[in-house]
Amino acid sequence: MNTVKANIKNPKVWVLVIGVTVAVGMVAAAETRRRKAKFKEDFGAFVQRFLILPFPQPPAPAAKQTLAGLTFAINDIFELEDYVTGFGNPDWARTHEAAEKTAVTVTALLKNGAVCVGQTVMGELGFGVSGENMHYGTPINPEMPAHVPGGSSSGSAVAVAAGLVDFALGTDTIGCIRIPAAFCGLLSFRPSHGAVSTIGVLPNSQSLDTVGWLARDPSILLRVGHTVLKLNTVEPRRARHLIFADDLFQLSKVPKQKAEGVISKAFENLSGYQPQQHINFGQHISLNVPSLKGFRDQSTKLQNGISNLKALCSAMVSLQRHEFKTNHEDWVKSVEPKLASDVSDNVLTAINTTHENIKALYDIRKELRACMQILLKDNGILVIPTIADPPSKLNSKKRDTVESHNRALILSSIASMSGCCQVTIPLGKNDGCPISVSFITFHGGDKFLLDTVLDMYSSLKEQINFVSNPAPLQDANENFDTSEILKEKGNAAYKGKQWNKAVNYYSEAIKLNGKKATYYSNRAEAYLQLGCFQKAEEDCNRAISLDKKNVKAYLRRGTARESLLFYKDAAQDFKHALVLEPQNKVARHAEKRLRKLTS
Repeated sequence: MNTVKANIKNPKVWVLVIGVTVAVGMVAAAETRRRKAKFKEDFGAFVQRFLILPFPQPPAPAAKQTLAGLTFAINDIFELEDYVTGFGNPDWARTHEAAEKTAVTVTALLKNGAVCVGQTVMGELGFGVSGENMHYGTPINPEMPAHVPGGSSSGSAVAVAAGLVDFALGTDTIGCIRIPAAFCGLLSFRPSHGAVSTIGVLPNSQSLDTVGWLARDPSILLRVGHTVLKLNTVEPRRARHLIFADDLFQLSKVPKQKAEGVISKAFENLSGYQPQQHINFGQHISLNVPSLKGFRDQSTKLQNGISNLKALCSAMVSLQRHEFKTNHEDWVKSVEPKLASDVSDNVLTAINTTHENIKALYDIRKELRACMQILLKDNGILVIPTIADPPSKLNSKKRDTVESHNRALILSSIASMSGCCQVTIPLGKNDGCPISVSFITFHGGDKFLLDTVLDMYSSLKEQINFVSNPAPLQDANENFDTSEILKEKGNAAYKGKQWNKAVNYYSEAIKLNGKKATYYSNRAEAYLQLGCFQKAEEDCNRAISLDKKNVKAYLRRGTARESLLFYKDAAQDFKHALVLEPQNKVARHAEKRLRKLTS
């Protein structure tokens, strides 16, 4: 670190202060008002703006600086020599001195020719997935201005999405880079745990913390990766193997053709890719991560795979809280900082919770990494949705966001707990909301994953454009007699527990007559037996639109939504079924169970 400090001073780095460091007390309030007036200028992305010039280009025969001409921002968690790092909270800034050294990762970027233009807003103390900050203002999501930008690296994502910088640094603990990338329509990279130095980065939870980065261009994403990961220029070519986690895509409401379909088509005509594979990821970890057993919620009737995904999420949050307490308990108790209500809840829970079996948390990390290695080997890429839900509206009530928050963390927990690397890829929009998928590969496979993105990105863009302009659907023929015969065959296949065969018969009936609610409702029941909850929900939606008194459709949709963790919506379905049939025991028991769960 002494060498780093010497190098920062040696090239006589000029610092031109454009903004003013956020002050405290009354000055902080005035600064907040000033920043609100400037939101139209910089989307509220920055805590402070400045200009730190790069190291001079070394003389020939030295290679040209790889990031020359690029600008970047860092969120308020990276240390800069002679600057106070605020950790997203004025009380932290007030009680800490200016840094003596610059973070190792920031120095590496400056050495390679990039220009740092400011510190960005972040979630307080690294908590929160919404990106809101009551002290410095919430950065404006350029893609959806009335909605949250995602966090905790919200300012860094907004700065890139708004075109204010070429790339930005943030940290990712439980999704803090990946979620804002998805909400703002960006590429992002969470490296393998430990692959990028965190010296000079304030810790939230060391076992989960990574330095990550966001960009609009895949070539810039790769160039930054080469710099901070210190990658070899050449790596042996390996045939890539895509593995789709079908159960995780069921958590997302994005139409299949706009997510999985786009990825599949983009890879069809590329060389060097093995046939695609589909798995139930929840069932895979249930067989290979035995330490999760103690974190399963025994009060729900979720299928085994979903139960294990929830358990993994629970273990991740417990580990974060345990390590945050170890890092910051003394400061929280002595300073009693002013925090937003949701952050305060997280912090107080972390400080006041005593974890009885810490060893199990670290055992899960080891087992999950080994589990991922078994699945991915040295050429596998797990394909999952980055997020399950679109960004919530600004200032949404807590009860309206808790379920989407939980689903987001389930998806984030895989890379966070395994330490594997993950890249987030935008896929255009659906109903005005950004769509995003993620690729995860084995720990240490960072270059392999970055190269994959660069290899397939142009093909992917072609497919995105194609699905954005779909051909009109043809009207189905109406042949009532034949469709009824097919329905009865479907019923017989269902009774014989031939679920796939039943789905096929019901589908053929629907092609002939798409106006019968019973066909959709029956197919939904077959989908439930197959664990295809999203498809079941879609069929029930269609059945209810055709027949608003179809009790079975409400019951089946409630079951599907409960399995997808939409507890509030599921409870409403069971309540509606009770209105239609007050004596329905299934609906009564389900509604009672969900009421306890959500309370």
